[in-house]
Amino acid sequence: LAALAPYVGRLHILNARTAASSTGHGSPLPRLLHGGPGRAGGGEELGGLLSVKRHLGRVALQADPWLLSALTGEHAKGAEKPAGVHPFRKYYEELEVGETLTTHRRTVTEADIALFSALSWDHFYAHTDELAARESLFGKRVAHGYFVLSAAAGLFVDPAPGPVLANYGLEDLRFLEPVAVGDTLQARLTVKRKRPRDEQAGVVEWAVEVANQEGKTVAAYTLLTLVARKGA
Repeated sequence: LAALAPYVGRLHILNARTAASSTGHGSPLPRLLHGGPGRAGGGEELGGLLSVKRHLGRVALQADPWLLSALTGEHAKGAEKPAGVHPFRKYYEELEVGETLTTHRRTVTEADIALFSALSWDHFYAHTDELAARESLFGKRVAHGYFVLSAAAGLFVDPAPGPVLANYGLEDLRFLEPVAVGDTLQARLTVKRKRPRDEQAGVVEWAVEVANQEGKTVAAYTLLTLVARKGA
């Protein structure tokens, strides 16, 4: 892949799983930048010299999700494999990209919102004022976004000591649907990407999706953890 990619604009790899449904067509160029010839687009508009140079170094890769994961080392949606053991019990080397944990469920209560408001000192009206919340974007009182994150962690974390050493951060967090009293949450945790850090640990990126009882995603983000290497 590394040897071929610099010389083509698009690689379309078929296999038995995708051949029957593939139409074979598509744009030969990866996503273009827009902005015109001035400073706004950096001169990378279609047809500009910088655009040509930039896109000569890019490739659009199209393939079955499982094959994409194998080629890139990064999870592609649709290539999940259920975790037989809780992934927090595994060392860095043992975790596989695409390994997925689907959690049990938790129903949000009035007490959850009230206690989180008291603990966090976040008394924003959309969480605490019934009358004002009716006039809000949501039309009712909703749970704090950070309560949803905390509840998700409570669903997917294995609390016993093990290979997971620390929470390293969050990326690309989005709150996509409001969560109200009576909604039921479930989390899905997938190994998205791995990268070595030092001799003691590696960084594991997890794709986290939190869904409600209707199957709608209410929050999505990438969780980073430090995971111990085996024998370290």
